[in-house]
Amino acid sequence: MTAFSLEPAQLAWCAELRTLAAERLRPLADKGEPGRVNRALVAELGSLGLLGRLFTSGALDLCLMRESLAYACTEAETALALQGLGAHPVHAYGTREQRARWLPRVADGTAIAAFALSEPGAGSDAAALELRAEPEARTEPEARTEPEARAEPESPRSEGPPAAPALAAAPDGPARWRLTGGKCWISNAPEADFYTVFARTTPGAGARGVTAFLVPADRPGLTGRGLDMLSPHPIGALDFDAVPVTSDDVLGEADRGFRVAMGTLNLFRPSVGAFAVGMAQAALDATLAHTAGRDAFGGKLKDLQAVAHQVAEMALRTEAARLMVHAAASAYDADAPEVPRRSAMAKLLATETAQYVVDAAVQLHGAGALQRGHLLEHLYREVRAPRIYEGASEVQRGVIAKELYARQEAR
Repeated sequence: MTAFSLEPAQLAWCAELRTLAAERLRPLADKGEPGRVNRALVAELGSLGLLGRLFTSGALDLCLMRESLAYACTEAETALALQGLGAHPVHAYGTREQRARWLPRVADGTAIAAFALSEPGAGSDAAALELRAEPEARTEPEARTEPEARAEPESPRSEGPPAAPALAAAPDGPARWRLTGGKCWISNAPEADFYTVFARTTPGAGARGVTAFLVPADRPGLTGRGLDMLSPHPIGALDFDAVPVTSDDVLGEADRGFRVAMGTLNLFRPSVGAFAVGMAQAALDATLAHTAGRDAFGGKLKDLQAVAHQVAEMALRTEAARLMVHAAASAYDADAPEVPRRSAMAKLLATETAQYVVDAAVQLHGAGALQRGHLLEHLYREVRAPRIYEGASEVQRGVIAKELYARQEAR
């Protein structure tokens, strides 16, 4: 298989997913409350086995799932994607105990996951995050009564400036921190059951001083509130008031959480592009049907050269975006060295393309496309956010340029 064609079995699977989305997921999505987690929809994704595939499929399969679901039910696509985004760090970097506790519940749709990276002052510049993971001061151990213990001399105390507090831990026990600060624009907050949280464990170290933590929603000191956003799914802010975490909650290694974040985003950025392609294809197909059937100026809309050329441009850009998404996903599955560049290119092209295609579709449909409940009115609201989240378009251009110049300098 190449990045430029799909096997018949893959094409059949995509068609099956579109049918499932239309017949079983769309009705549940319609019953959901805007701005709230639709747990019935998530549970149905679990019962269909789609959430479980998040942890067994490669990047290309993830893209095929997201495009197919987005074509017929963007709410189902987003619910699936958010489960994957929040839980992938646990799957890829978690301990055996963390995976055993949470992944089965994510897969069956009974636990809602969230990815908590962005902050009010650290959105696109993720390395600038300020949520603090402050180490607890080590407590003095109880006095030992064995003769050997009494015979040991005390350690001398420094008369200089006090050292940074050591991480609190009983002998052979976990290190302990307190999370203090906030997160903002977090999808599924404040209703998620657990969060993958990125916090600064080493001040002044940039990306090198960030640690990823798995934080259950019921931890003391963790509160949240919903934000009134242009979004059908919940987006909220989280407040951390000395929330306790230990080394048992760390995902990966302390101070290396930026690798967890970027590893997750490199996987999901092409699939954000796939989500966008699914919306673009839905808008294109609606436009083909509308322009072929609408009477205008003594013929059909499609007979007007300006309209036909516009539709051709929409189709051209959609297919180009799809091919780039598939190429980026295939590069990820092959563990190719150019994954960050390809992922950035795929997300950038696909999300910008979808914005263009949906806008053009609205223009060709006219005022009716802006009525509440119309497919294009829905897509017009949905298509804007992907150009911002998981790295805005400007950030993707920066990633691409950085990778290009790095490759040029290495020659």
